[in-house]
Amino acid sequence: MRVFHDTWLIYVRSMRQSLRNPVWVFIGLLQPVLYLFLFGPLTKLFVQSDPAYAGKPWQTMFVPGILLQLGLFVFMGVGFGLIAEYRAGVIERMRVSPVSRAALLLGRVGRDVTLLTVQAAILVLFGYLGGMDAPVGGMLLGMLVLVVLCTGMAAIGYAMGLTLKSEDALAPLANTLLVPVLLLSGIMLPMNAGPGWLQTIAKFNPFSWIVTAERRLFLGDFSSSSTITGILWALVIAALGVYLGTRTFQRENA
Repeated sequence: MRVFHDTWLIYVRSMRQSLRNPVWVFIGLLQPVLYLFLFGPLTKLFVQSDPAYAGKPWQTMFVPGILLQLGLFVFMGVGFGLIAEYRAGVIERMRVSPVSRAALLLGRVGRDVTLLTVQAAILVLFGYLGGMDAPVGGMLLGMLVLVVLCTGMAAIGYAMGLTLKSEDALAPLANTLLVPVLLLSGIMLPMNAGPGWLQTIAKFNPFSWIVTAERRLFLGDFSSSSTITGILWALVIAALGVYLGTRTFQRENA
């Protein structure tokens, strides 16, 4: 029970920090909203050529991808935040406290998931206002997949930040990892719009499966193999991320 109590304490502390600077929450939402309004309309022709989206507005295809973009980029932001805390001596002070080492990670991840959920809900609202045609049940399950993915990515971000302890090292490494993952995931455009060789490479990218599952859920498809595979990949990434993050905090505080 102690780990739950300590996790709650760290969560409350982290939320208070974020609420003192709500402008950063707004800035985090600004980029995907700009993509939605300025880039999304360009995907209309691709949506019309896909039989799965026959008669559907482009928002039904585009919004799920942008949601997962939020989940992907969360690990970069949290890593920088943790490095700042490390340099300020916050992590050092927590090392000598009786707080559970796992709670140091889980409380922060809980804060990140909460903020991401709020941002995602606003983005989904914009999508519905723009004409998105997605069943509520599928949308809610898609949001749950996003939460699972965010949990893993945030934990990985904290592990990277605490291991590298330098923005100069984290930034190029994060960009090197993010760019190919982003391009081969089909976040902006479905991978079936590309050539066969590109689709083949994308099949080795777990995030491509997760994006596909998210879009299938927003279409009301809950049981296809691609949907289940994507959900399983999100669970694997979450489990792996929490494991690596917890081990990193325990090792750092040993």
